[in-house]
Amino acid sequence: MTPTTPITELNERARDVFRLVVESYLGTGLPVASRTLSKISSLSLSPASIRNVMQDLEELGLLAAPHTSAGRMPTETGLRLFVDGMMQAAMPSAEERRAIEAGLAEAGPIEEALSAATAALSGLSACAGIVMVPRREPVLRQFGFVPLNDRQALAVLVGQDGSVENRVLDLPPGVSPSMLNEAANFMSARFAGMTLRQAGDMLAQEMESERSALDGAARELVARGIAIWSHDADDRPVLIVRGQAHLIDDGTAADLERVRQLLEQLEGKQEISRLLEGALAGSATKIFIGSENKLFSLSGSSVIAAPYRGADGRVVGVVGVIGPTRLNYARVIPMVDFTAQTLSRLMR
Repeated sequence: MTPTTPITELNERARDVFRLVVESYLGTGLPVASRTLSKISSLSLSPASIRNVMQDLEELGLLAAPHTSAGRMPTETGLRLFVDGMMQAAMPSAEERRAIEAGLAEAGPIEEALSAATAALSGLSACAGIVMVPRREPVLRQFGFVPLNDRQALAVLVGQDGSVENRVLDLPPGVSPSMLNEAANFMSARFAGMTLRQAGDMLAQEMESERSALDGAARELVARGIAIWSHDADDRPVLIVRGQAHLIDDGTAADLERVRQLLEQLEGKQEISRLLEGALAGSATKIFIGSENKLFSLSGSSVIAAPYRGADGRVVGVVGVIGPTRLNYARVIPMVDFTAQTLSRLMR
């Protein structure tokens, strides 16, 4: 039997035993003994019969027997077969949906909403939550400066999509409130409809040729305003990871090396980003179990990732979780799906 063979090719007795072994292992993280399964009334099988079935499943590559235990646990091949052919997904509860949506109701930069949704997903799934931030250059509609004191002002940027973001800006010496208004009006009139990069290029050309209609102080103010937003856009994270602490619990005490490797891998955000970029091309949730993905093969971890879409319907990012291979797939997969759908609604 190969990993792509349908679960229907197992007889009913083998399917029942296999399902119970997997479900028990996902719940406890421990190998399952035949005597334990024999106490389940629905099987109506003796320990000897169950051992024979488990031996057959082991020969098919679906179960394995750790050398320290007489019980069996599913292999990665077995987990894949279970997820693809036997699992019954449980949709997120109303309380779980509210927890995921709560962070998205707050106004502010899109990264804050993505971070909040990822933190909620991490807490609910007891995994590390991950999200790829959309690479975007906002198209400008309006600028504003609000004086805070003699040395600082609040730089306000309004995008064509209605988004509003604020940053504190250090003022050049000698800037008056009227200069702030003059600079804001100039920027709104001159740069509306442009990206930050385009606005910066135009400003540089005008300053070089001395064609700018602004005096020295106001011109420097405009340059600082463009620079703070451009620098901010360049520094925005491509990947947000939340909830690494969920990966360390009482059940990981005997598996600290695996957890250490996983935490180290989570530090390599560029590597994870490359992995998740594979999910950008699809329209459905992707599930990588253990060595199916080279990045996490050493730590024996699973990745569940779903794409989310922007206003034009195109995929702009990926949200998901990273956790042990024994995570609760039936509960977590629909949770990731729901988070992706919620982010897609936010991006519209």
